[in-house]
Amino acid sequence: MHAQALPAHHHASPALLVRGLNVLYGRRRVLEGVDLSVAGGEIFGLIGLNGVGKTTLIKTILDLARAESGSVEIFGVESTRPASRKAIAYLPEHLQPNRNLKGGEFIELSLAYFGVRLDDQETQAQSLALDPAALSRRMSTYSKGMVQKAGLLATLLSERPLLILDEPMTGLDPRARILLKDRLLAYRQGGGAVFFSSHILSDIDEICDRVGVIHGGRILFTGTPEAMKQQFAAATLERAFLAAIESHEGMILPEGEGGSAG
Repeated sequence: MHAQALPAHHHASPALLVRGLNVLYGRRRVLEGVDLSVAGGEIFGLIGLNGVGKTTLIKTILDLARAESGSVEIFGVESTRPASRKAIAYLPEHLQPNRNLKGGEFIELSLAYFGVRLDDQETQAQSLALDPAALSRRMSTYSKGMVQKAGLLATLLSERPLLILDEPMTGLDPRARILLKDRLLAYRQGGGAVFFSSHILSDIDEICDRVGVIHGGRILFTGTPEAMKQQFAAATLERAFLAAIESHEGMILPEGEGGSAG
């Protein structure tokens, strides 16, 4: 699988560039001075506890939330310009498709938005462990995991040069998670960029070129998973993550009381 080619003048620009982003929700500052970038052909994983600004950051990147100040660019195009959306395919954390659609119809309609035609639905369904027979069933009969697989297929098959995925592993069984990771690695190999958040830090450690830790509305760390483990003297990314936020808060969580990242 290859991401759709961009015009030549976009190649020198990062897939995603966020600079000095500040976002208010009422009087509360949700994001403060956020800087990060994602290059073409890179998988970037965003890590954070619940409620620290991950989804707000994604919504602001997509121009679904308004920034107080700062900027977001998609391949050099300001995210507030409709043209920037042509380069993005987005999968929300809680996908809510029309439940009266059949699975195959949902995928076809989703791809039609991008001008993409799918010829072999059954093979593609099998590539994410979705039973091909389910394509002819209404999505009202789908489990959460099946809805997620259909959404992932529609997003991946869009072949946009930048995929933004909010908790894409949610509801997936181990086999589907492995297959998805293989698909994302193939996407990167084809030149596509992937920006995703996940609670499952072992997956982020396995496939991400770089990671970012967000806490209290700020980015505490960006770098490779290995550099993060080294910086915080941790054997796993989970422990490195906890060390990063504890260092920021100037506190140590009691043993066994570390919250899950997400």
